[in-house]
Amino acid sequence: MDLTDEPDDRVSASVIARLLLGGNEAEKGFVPAVRLRGAHVTGCLDVSGGDVECELRLEKCVLDEAPRFGNARTRQLRFADCVMPGFDGGGLRADGYVSLSGSVIEGQVKLVRAQLLGGFRMNGTKITARDDRYAFFSGALLVEAGMFARNAEVTGGMRMTGARLAGGLFMEGARLSNPGRLALDGQNITVSDAMECGQGFQAEGTVKLRGARIDGTLSFDRAGALRAPGRVALQLSHADVGELILTPSEPIEGIVSMTYARFGVLLDNPDFWPEQLRLTGATYESLRGGGVTRRVDWVSRDPEGFRPQPYEQLAAWYLKDGNEHLARRTQLLKMRRRRLTLPWPSRAWSALLDYTVGYGYRPWLVFGWLTTIVVLGTVVFSRVHPRPIKEPAERPDFNALAYVIDLLIPIGAFGQREAWDAVGWTQWLAYGIIATGWILATALIAGVTRVLRPN
Repeated sequence: MDLTDEPDDRVSASVIARLLLGGNEAEKGFVPAVRLRGAHVTGCLDVSGGDVECELRLEKCVLDEAPRFGNARTRQLRFADCVMPGFDGGGLRADGYVSLSGSVIEGQVKLVRAQLLGGFRMNGTKITARDDRYAFFSGALLVEAGMFARNAEVTGGMRMTGARLAGGLFMEGARLSNPGRLALDGQNITVSDAMECGQGFQAEGTVKLRGARIDGTLSFDRAGALRAPGRVALQLSHADVGELILTPSEPIEGIVSMTYARFGVLLDNPDFWPEQLRLTGATYESLRGGGVTRRVDWVSRDPEGFRPQPYEQLAAWYLKDGNEHLARRTQLLKMRRRRLTLPWPSRAWSALLDYTVGYGYRPWLVFGWLTTIVVLGTVVFSRVHPRPIKEPAERPDFNALAYVIDLLIPIGAFGQREAWDAVGWTQWLAYGIIATGWILATALIAGVTRVLRPN
């Protein structure tokens, strides 16, 4: 029934409800529907628990009270460019699509446990919560044919915990505002297609996708401001995402948490890396977006300090990608960052291992130290000869180079150390060379055998 041409634009909600519930027998050969345009709906449109066989289409209507479709079963529902104080669809089952596109809603949209088999649309919709409740409240929502909220404005946050969206979630250009709280609570959400939060998407408050399962792409490509100062701005911990595109148009203000998440592909932009990033336990199969040599800085942004696992994961990816040099560099920097967390005795020993053999990742440093010591010792002992400690017939001729090498090597090789003894102040130099030899040998052996590389 089309009520557009009624002389009075005021229509009682009870009349619409009776029509929807079969108050007027449908004619054979026609699809039953109720359509209104530009009407002022008075009273409460309440079909809770009913079985609605008609399609409902309201365009540019004003509703005095929030429509109630709780636990009802309906066909297609369309509220296009309407003004209403809320919408109650808790437990609603719609065999067609439900649309709130273009509407202005001053109150809560409630779709808890709703099943929308034909999809859900709220493109360009403006929802404003009247109190501390969520503006969009839809825990355990099921949408089979995709949810579209492009260019929507939601003030008061969206709660979609446990929602299952088989056809994807498309929120390009949407603006969510709930400062100091959750702008989007999508904990444990399951998206069997893409989740698009780019192209100007903005969020004042936390975007929480903890434990989310997104089979396709989760995209923040060219997203606008994601702000949660002093809080977690983007929560992706324990999420399982096929591909994450984290390339906003400006840096995220707040912490980004990816702890214990799994990503197939992670694409980001080094110029807009978050200042604070938690990566402990996160795994990924591929990193894209440039900044390959700068990734060590990327894994070093945990606000809680040093965590070893992100370095291990990055080094493993470098090896898989064929960048062995960068993998070694990552492991070296991991040990250096770890050193800052140690007590001072361990820190001193750790620094020594770093400067001598680079924790085993730079064993060639030993040869630089050895060369320096050999040259210095050879010059000194060439000018200040040690005194003999054996009879001439029992000792080899003095050779400064061989003498220094004998001092360096823990087990003498040339017999010089047993035949000659340093004199005066050069004794201290000899003791220093002997000690340095033991230290370098120990560090080199331990480094090469990876004893110094804790898991």
